[in-house]
Amino acid sequence: MTEPTTAPTASVSTSPQFIDVTLEHGIQRGGDTITKLRIRKPKAGELRGLNIQDLLRADVSAVIGVLPRISDPIMTREDADNLSTEDVAELAGVVAGFFMNSAQRELIARMTSTN
Repeated sequence: MTEPTTAPTASVSTSPQFIDVTLEHGIQRGGDTITKLRIRKPKAGELRGLNIQDLLRADVSAVIGVLPRISDPIMTREDADNLSTEDVAELAGVVAGFFMNSAQRELIARMTSTN
């Protein structure tokens, strides 16, 4: 007699799909300054031509390559090239965070909690 098999269950991700970022120095466009961006979790096609390991290491070229594909308002490559070091570092952390699994997010939450 064979035992019944159970189908594997998919884990539900609690990873955010969007993260709002307030820029330290902003993006200058004409006479306006963009101070807030909404960064969307990239889909596979938006990663085409990029190396995921480079994104995880916060490689500036990789981060600048993906930001115009996942930002709202849409950022141009020139906008990304002109980001301040503080802003590109913040955005690189957000992008890398999209690749964390739930266990990694839990560990970081425990390490940074004040309890």
